[in-house]
Amino acid sequence: MNESIELSVVMPCLNEAETLGTCIKKANSWLQANGVAGEVVIGDNGSTDGSQAIAESLGARVIPVPRKGYGAALMGAIEAARGKYVIMGDSDDSYDFSNLGPFLEQLRKGHDLVMGNRFLGGVAPGAMPFLHKYLGNPVLSFIGRLFFNCPVRDFHCGLRGFRQDIVSLVDLKTTGMEFASEMVVKSTLFGLKITEVPTTLSKDGRSRPPHLRTWRDGWRHLRFLLIYSPRWLFLYPGLFLMVLGLVLGLLVIQGPLGLFEQVYFDTNTLLYAGAFTVVGFQALSFGVFTRTYAVEAGFLPAKDSLERLIAKFSLETGLLIGLFLFLAGLGGTFYSLFVWEESNFGQLDYPRILRIVIPSAISIIIGMQTVLSSFFLGVLSVNKK
Repeated sequence: MNESIELSVVMPCLNEAETLGTCIKKANSWLQANGVAGEVVIGDNGSTDGSQAIAESLGARVIPVPRKGYGAALMGAIEAARGKYVIMGDSDDSYDFSNLGPFLEQLRKGHDLVMGNRFLGGVAPGAMPFLHKYLGNPVLSFIGRLFFNCPVRDFHCGLRGFRQDIVSLVDLKTTGMEFASEMVVKSTLFGLKITEVPTTLSKDGRSRPPHLRTWRDGWRHLRFLLIYSPRWLFLYPGLFLMVLGLVLGLLVIQGPLGLFEQVYFDTNTLLYAGAFTVVGFQALSFGVFTRTYAVEAGFLPAKDSLERLIAKFSLETGLLIGLFLFLAGLGGTFYSLFVWEESNFGQLDYPRILRIVIPSAISIIIGMQTVLSSFFLGVLSVNKK
């Protein structure tokens, strides 16, 4: 039976009795008119308004999905789909199930994921809230392209086609609204073939408010993009802070740095420079930890450059570097005691002594963090080794 079905049209459902029937009829009509062997599969998330009976009366298969969430409902239906390809879309009558040809055409050409682009196809008046149209979607789509080098320009279009095995192929996990972002991000990271086709967006046909919550779900999408990009969450901010801290520190460690006529940067600046350096180092460490764990857990694909770096940076290497930094800081600490002894352990010249104490303390902190980070990275890499 599976071989005879080319396309499964999948829809999530939670009390969609007002519009579900219309969506199923449109999908069935398109399948018949175009001679496509297909089916309609509904992932029902516990509807209490008779949506299941409506779907079954129109020939759709209903898959009960007890786990709540937009992503959970879709995953349940996708995994139960019998078609070689799947086209998914919301059951609120906002997406055009009567024009699925461009999606199927690109799937037949060998694309793994075919995204709809509502901005190319047209957004009907009132179909998309102002904040979604001019802030949420453009900003999140831009971040997705920036973080992951993804070709998609409408990251959150709910009408999309893909291979039936995509859930298991890229190991999709999220159960909420961020499922849409996860599919695009992981398809990009795993090197799948992605393209876009124009599609339209109509006004929601339901009389009740949509399940989507602007700020809550927008934050969930942004949080997901950040978590799946350790480079932008940890690595780049960490590098920026470390470089800023080191440059500031080198500029003022020899003496006050004067700018203009009455603006001077001195030991207070040196202290903040040290703080920037420590926080930057911590961010870099978290970036390496996160990426290593994500690869080991299967959230992200292995990356050759990271594998080579970790292979070269053994536990012993990290311990030696950390010990060197710790001893350098300890040496600076003893030197500060010698300077103090010169004044008979009395009042100190604080600008002078702080130029010794602050770098020494920073060196001790980063040295100890390097030692501990090396041990933790070794723990994360145990299974692989």
